Amino acid sequence: MTNRQPKNIPVTISTLNDLAKLTNYSLMDTLNCDPDATENGNDYEPRQVFSGHYVPVNPTPIKDPEYIAHSKLFFSELGFQDAMAESTDFVRLFSGDISQVPEPIRKVGWSTGYALSIYGVEFTHQCPFQTGNGYGDGRAISVLESVINGQRWEMQLKGGGRTPYCRGGDGRAVLRSSIREFLAQEHMYALGVCTSRSLSLYVSKTETVKRQWYSEGTRSEHPDMLISEAVAISTRVAPSFIRVGQLELFARRTRENDHPNAIQELEKIVLHLIDREYGDVVDSQLTTPEKVVLLAREFRHRLTSLIANWIRVGFCQGNFNSDNCAAGGYTLDYGPFGFCDVFNPQYQPWTGGGNHYSFMNQPKAAQSNFDMFCSALRPLLASQQEQSLALDEIQSGFSTVMHTEMQNMWAAKLGLSTLNSDSHMTLLNELQTLMIQTSVDYTIFFRELSSIPDDIRPLKKSFYNSGHGSDTHQVDTRWIEWFVKWKMLLNLDCDANAIKPRTLAEVSRQMKLVNPKYILREWFVMPAYQQATAGNYTLIRELQEVMTQPYSEQSKDVEDKYYRLKPRELFKVGGISHLSCSS
Repeated sequence: MTNRQPKNIPVTISTLNDLAKLTNYSLMDTLNCDPDATENGNDYEPRQVFSGHYVPVNPTPIKDPEYIAHSKLFFSELGFQDAMAESTDFVRLFSGDISQVPEPIRKVGWSTGYALSIYGVEFTHQCPFQTGNGYGDGRAISVLESVINGQRWEMQLKGGGRTPYCRGGDGRAVLRSSIREFLAQEHMYALGVCTSRSLSLYVSKTETVKRQWYSEGTRSEHPDMLISEAVAISTRVAPSFIRVGQLELFARRTRENDHPNAIQELEKIVLHLIDREYGDVVDSQLTTPEKVVLLAREFRHRLTSLIANWIRVGFCQGNFNSDNCAAGGYTLDYGPFGFCDVFNPQYQPWTGGGNHYSFMNQPKAAQSNFDMFCSALRPLLASQQEQSLALDEIQSGFSTVMHTEMQNMWAAKLGLSTLNSDSHMTLLNELQTLMIQTSVDYTIFFRELSSIPDDIRPLKKSFYNSGHGSDTHQVDTRWIEWFVKWKMLLNLDCDANAIKPRTLAEVSRQMKLVNPKYILREWFVMPAYQQATAGNYTLIRELQEVMTQPYSEQSKDVEDKYYRLKPRELFKVGGISHLSCSS
């Protein structure tokens, strides 16, 4: 793959014609097309795809598209002019109509298949054919791949209509879920968490689909009504959209000898992943087995770092199957995700997710996905004993690396340089117990702690339950005891470096860069998409502004509105505290 312009020379992109000059279709040009695919991309009925890395498919445009928002920050990073987001040809392309794009942008998109593993167990019955050959991008269609300022980006429409993998669905995303994903991706980026990015969001003024959803105020676990919702398309962008499940699909075909080219297709997709996502750390001159080992080690580093960051900011992915795990080591799926209000290790926003994908179980879920990742690579090392043993060692070391990442994360949240002693671990364990028993708001507690207060009074802003009567005194006493221990260890830590001891003011500044003040809570988002159904996008844009500055001290109005405890009447409400779907 060759870049179309030198690195480090920023480009300015004012029109779609400017963007067209930067196209570079590495996936379609270097990987195998499904031999049974149509050339024109009119391929919308569920069917089995037996081989090939992608299926050409055209998106289905939404009717009468209307602009809602674009990521001003990402536009700036790409060199896009803001006015492009509302220009006719840009709106047409990113609302699904690729019939009039300027050359060399192609008038056909693509979708990909992948396998499904849930917590390390392989499944095929989600495929309508019970074979695993009909599972993949059901409503995600990539339409463009470009190299911009030396960085490769793939642009993918979420809700772009049916594909061969749609399993009988309509391929649409509704406005509600599109708003959630659009806001969440840019919020996570601002939080410093690796993620796919949001480019643009358009809604149809006339097209609707029926979806199950929750009636207002219901405590029902499952949706209790059927409603018509406007369809929308959000465009998400990443260096690639290769998932662990994709590698698994080709590894399964190799293992089961499904076709003569199975092992070659597995090697091709792995090398393509390395080229797209790991080219800066894997030497292109190495042999494939050597590359595979380096890939596994680097992915382990990225994945463990990602999960520690998820927990740092209170994010729960909700549905962390292997097909929702990006092989590039970033946050990919924004379906039934959620940010926890009350600290709860078992927090799970998705009613179908179970404890195995709950908040504090995400390190174990990640290990399951990493195990499947390593399993998918193994056929490429079949005759390479040295590299096979190296891969075994990398895989077995996952839990140790994950533990270290978690310890470093907790230390940073507490303002400590390390958690390497029994006293440090006791402090953390006591804190987590107290947070659970007192029902503490995760974000507010750590943000208040970051100011290193003189006593526990500021911390009590985060308490949902501070006890009653004598209980209040008991709770206060236990918190004071913990707080005194923390301050003592903090002071010792500051003085540990005799050459350059840290001041508490410096520690506080560092903690405020780790512990965000503003989090995209579901009860902030719901009013935004409710207003949007009536054509009012003001709150979406307000949330976009606030949530892309999550560590900043903002105005008093913003603080009063977005830095507060969840109202008690919203607990256990369907669509706010839990979701059964994310369409």
